[in-house]
Parts: sequence; structure tokens; C-alpha cells
Amino acid sequence: MKLYNTLTKRKEEFAPLEEGKVKMYVCGPTVYNYIHIGNARPMIVFDSVRRYLEYKGYDVNFVSNFTDVDDKIIKKSMEDDIPAEDVAKRYIEECKKDMEGLNVKPATTHPLATQEIDGMIEMIASLMEKGYAYAAEDGTVYFRTRKFKDYGKLSHKNIDDLQAGHRDIKVTGDLKEDGLDFVLWKPKKEGEPYWPSPWCDGRPGWHIECSVMAKKYLGEEIDIHAGGEDLIFPHHENEIAQSEAANGVTFSKYWMHNAFLNIDNRKMSKSSGNFFTVREISKDYDLQTLRFFMLSAHYRSPLNFSAELMNAAKSGLERITTAAELLLHLQKSAAEETLSAEEEASLQETGLYFKKFEDAMDDDFNTADAIAAVFEFVKFINTHAPLSHSTAFLRALSTKLETLCGILGLDIQQKEEMLDADIVQLIQERQTARKEKNFARADEIRDLLLKKGIQLKDTREGVQWKRA
Repeated sequence: MKLYNTLTKRKEEFAPLEEGKVKMYVCGPTVYNYIHIGNARPMIVFDSVRRYLEYKGYDVNFVSNFTDVDDKIIKKSMEDDIPAEDVAKRYIEECKKDMEGLNVKPATTHPLATQEIDGMIEMIASLMEKGYAYAAEDGTVYFRTRKFKDYGKLSHKNIDDLQAGHRDIKVTGDLKEDGLDFVLWKPKKEGEPYWPSPWCDGRPGWHIECSVMAKKYLGEEIDIHAGGEDLIFPHHENEIAQSEAANGVTFSKYWMHNAFLNIDNRKMSKSSGNFFTVREISKDYDLQTLRFFMLSAHYRSPLNFSAELMNAAKSGLERITTAAELLLHLQKSAAEETLSAEEEASLQETGLYFKKFEDAMDDDFNTADAIAAVFEFVKFINTHAPLSHSTAFLRALSTKLETLCGILGLDIQQKEEMLDADIVQLIQERQTARKEKNFARADEIRDLLLKKGIQLKDTREGVQWKRA
């Protein structure tokens, strides 16, 4: 299995620090509002990475934080005139609802920044003792960027070029020794949450939070650190500098980053009027469709969101769920319990689709090609399942399809749903009309059911229905 390492800019064979175990940290959202679909992409992508690692037999310790103290949270608290803590609590719960809708598995641990302040103060003190950090007159603590000789190794930026003109990591203020130094601890402002520290009452800088949470829940060295490509610089670059300066060991062996999500070929922004939350999208589409859409492209490729592409994703997912429905439907009328010799041979053929799926995922988690393998399997199901007479064969195909889709986090299991008695009666009346060749009445009932939200499909095995 190979993955692309942002640190080395090449695909590398995956070899965890400890055999059979993976320590993985993914930067989570800042919780000041509903998560947007840009937030959803890394959640879905790295959830699928985790699921595949688990499928391969790894014990994955998956940590993803919530940033629950931040300028945006404080701004929201002032706008709504409620404590910042209440803002964060509310939107953590809303985020969890959306993650459930997207079928993103809960992390092994979801640490909160505000609950790890002591660890942050401890790491900052350690950095000061080692000469990597210093306190200014107002109590602000800065990291000495130039002292960390490997600074820029993740983003592949040259520190002298940064000094010459790059402003991405410059923090306003005249108290720094060097314009490139970044904040580890900042003094409190009126009305803001704060914590006591040896330097001043205040709060941590954003970058130190993830370094401390990764260390506490995964250790000083981890296997995979992941997030959106917008975090490479300065956030992840600063995490490396802090963690490696404090701990004296390599922070993360592999760094994974997903590419940006655009909306109708434009960068998503509120000012452009093309900003969508997951909650808003859920009003028009099942969130499984959004997940399928996100996985339809390689995670390192930019992804364009549009209604047209979402409708295409909906149709693609329906091809898979329809095959799953067919297998369940056929099981109701299958005559035999055990596999025939011909069916056993057919099941052997399905190994080809599993191999194609695994080859795709082993090649830097190429979910687009993995989905293509699933579609090939669906075609096999549609061809072979109607010829089967054994429940064992049909159940085996169902299990295999659910396994592949489960790795991608696609829930295709049909929930048993009861129809109202009047709907059942209409379906039966239509069946009678068809037998009596009263096709006008049969068409009339079909149209009536469609208006009621029930779509019928006539097959050789009988009539099937689904919600329109």
C-alpha cells in the first residue's frame, strides 16, 4: 500500500511505526457555525482512509479535534450575546449530527482544545527552556522560527524567501524578535475567555493546540497527520516546528492533504454567494449522495461542486442501491438454500472486483477507481443474480457488495419500510389490472402512486417499489 507524502512529495510504501497499529491525527473544524461542504471533504476522505486501514487489519487510533476557542467563536458569541463556551458546545453537537448524516465514524478520541490548556502551557514552557520560545513584555509568547533549522520542510518554502516578502505567517505587533516568529500564547482581551499562565492571563495560539492534542492521545511520534491542503502552511508547518523542537523526534511519518473544493468552478466564499453548509445541502440531497460525490474524485484532485455533478452522483449511487435492492428482492423468491456448482464458480469470479478495488485503494487511496470497481461488480450482479435460484448465492453477493461499499462509508442496506394499507391495496389492484390486461387502469394507478411519492418498477421477478 502506497500513499502520497506531502513531506517528501512522492508516493511511499506505508509502513507504520508499530506493526499492526496506526496512529492518525486529522485536524477538525473550528466550531462557530454549521460545517460547510469544504469541511466535509477531509472528514469523508480521511474517514474512508481509516475504514480501509481497518479493513486491511490495522488497529487505528484515530484522533480528530474540535477547535473550541478561536477568534471566530468569540466573534460569534459577541454577535449572539452568549458565552463563547455555549457557541462551541452548540456547534460541536450540530457538527456531530452532520457527521452522522455523512456516515463519518466517530473518532477514537475527539479532544477539545479548551480541555488541554495545561498540556499547552507545559509544552510552551518546555520550548522556552530549550530556547525555542520567548515571552514579550505584554506576556505574549512567540516561537523562534529561525531557531528550528528544518522550518519549511513540509510546505517546501525557503525561510529567507519568507523573510524577503512572504507575509502568510507574520503576526502584527512590534514585540517579536523576528517578523517570522509566531504566537504560542496571547494575552486576554476584554470579554474574551482566558486561562492563567506563567506569562499572562490569556489563551493559546491555534498551532500549539494540535501539537499538544496529538502528543497526548497518540504520542510524540505518529504515523499519519492529515487535513486540507490549506493547512499545510502555516498550520502544519508550525505544528512540526513546535512538536519536533519540544519532543526531539520526528512528529509525523506521513502527511496527507486533500485538495480544495470549488463551487461551480469558483472558490467557495460567503461574499461570492456560493457558500453552502452540509445542513443546507441535506435539504436537497441525501447526505450519502454528498459522500459519494466527494469520493468520486481522487482526494488530491481539486473537486468542483455543482447541481449537475451532484445529480450525476445521485444517479451513480442509485445504480449501486438498486443492485442491493434487487438482491434482497430475489432472495424472497429463491427456491434453493445451498449454492450450486455454477454459483460457486461465479462467486470465485467476484474476487476480480475485490482485487481491482484493493489495487485502487492501495494506490494512494484512489476512491474514484475503487468506485469504478464497484460499478463493475454491480454489472456482474445485474447479470448473474436474476439467473440464480439459491438464497446462499444472493446473500453472498449482498455481503460482498456491502463490504466494498462499507469501506467507502456508503450505507446501502435497505431499511425495512412498511407501506400504508391504502398504498399496498393500490399496488395489488394494479397487479390485478395488469393480469386482466386492463393496462389503462394499471397506468392510472401507477401515476397516482407516483403523485403519492411511490415509484414502481416491473421486473421478471415481480413489482418493486421505492420512494420517488
